[in-house]
Amino acid sequence: MSETPAQLWRALVSADPSRPFVTSYDTSGGRVELSRATFDNWVSKTSNMLVDGLGTQPGDRVVIALPVHWQSLAWLVSCWSVGAVAEFVPGGADLPADAHVVVTGADLLESALDSGAEDVVGTSLHPLGLPLAEVPPMVLDYSVEVRGYGDHFPAFPVDPQEPALWSGGAWTGAALAAGGRERAAAWGLTSEDRLGLFLEPDAPLSLLGEGAELLLAPIAAGVPLVVTPFDPAAPEKVVERAGMEKVTVVGTAVDADVLAGTALRPLEAP
Repeated sequence: MSETPAQLWRALVSADPSRPFVTSYDTSGGRVELSRATFDNWVSKTSNMLVDGLGTQPGDRVVIALPVHWQSLAWLVSCWSVGAVAEFVPGGADLPADAHVVVTGADLLESALDSGAEDVVGTSLHPLGLPLAEVPPMVLDYSVEVRGYGDHFPAFPVDPQEPALWSGGAWTGAALAAGGRERAAAWGLTSEDRLGLFLEPDAPLSLLGEGAELLLAPIAAGVPLVVTPFDPAAPEKVVERAGMEKVTVVGTAVDADVLAGTALRPLEAP
């Protein structure tokens, strides 16, 4: 029977809610660690916001114009939980027109409003969840709005054969879930691993792979994520941080010299 990404996520949370799921750093060194249960709480609140606040229906397009960050990952899982079609925006690309919802940072809010989206949601991506410094008219501040929604999202009937992601083409939920499981097996990921995503601070979600394999494979294998900015001028800092966070595998393109002499295992690009 075909799975959906939301079912992969629910199985992970049910297996061990207290285990860390994502540890996220910002450029200032600020650190946030979310357990599976805490991340799921954000997924539930965001899913309820999509359905009850924004009127999202299965098949609606939700453009996520955010960098790789724990909040953007929560938006992805929320879209899949409600049957919406998440859409990546590659770095430097224009925002797609006429989406149901666009969620983005402060720098693209005006472009999002001009795109014809029914609703625009802005987020500061502040590590402590602080609101936007300025909120243009017709923009919802995610950090403020989402807190008013329920902590639990009931099981939602999502058809695995319907599109769930637009990234270089349409991906069904079944294809995403199967791809996550296949990639986890091909990479040899186990629950003893910890996957590091070493990225430029503004790295787009498309770097997760066309089928979001760098998110779905860890979910399928029960592997925690460590998301941290990478400065090529000071590679020793990210290697030191990786050691502190017990990272075992690296899922993003990093110069081989950076990993030389370490126990870190690079994954083949999805």
